[in-house]
Amino acid sequence: MSIDLLDRYYAAFNRGDSAAMLDLLTDDVVHEPSQGTVREGKQRFADFLDHMNRCYEEEVIDPVFLLSPDGSRGAAEFMLTGRYLETDGDLPSARGQGYRLRVGTFFQFRDGKIARVSNHYNLADWLAQIQ
Repeated sequence: MSIDLLDRYYAAFNRGDSAAMLDLLTDDVVHEPSQGTVREGKQRFADFLDHMNRCYEEEVIDPVFLLSPDGSRGAAEFMLTGRYLETDGDLPSARGQGYRLRVGTFFQFRDGKIARVSNHYNLADWLAQIQ
């Protein structure tokens, strides 16, 4: 069940289908980004997705999924390819730069939905690629 949930989550991500991604989350989802403040709730995650879709064009390549024995937690490792479209806050200026990053994400599941998304990647590597 949860592997299928992650498959659907990343398929929706690759389609740029935020609504389908949000449908897979609990209303009180916790989003722990690699950098920055923890977000709680589906609306705050939706706002994050809107921001990301404006600033970045990304695709998950060859995800590998892992699941805890009890099915309550999972993980994904994948390559992320992307283009930096619009300057994001105080980060360097966007000029359509391409990048490729290894990403790890941890998940918690509850009632057939994703209750926590915790993303991790190497920010220094990303910064070096877009300079």
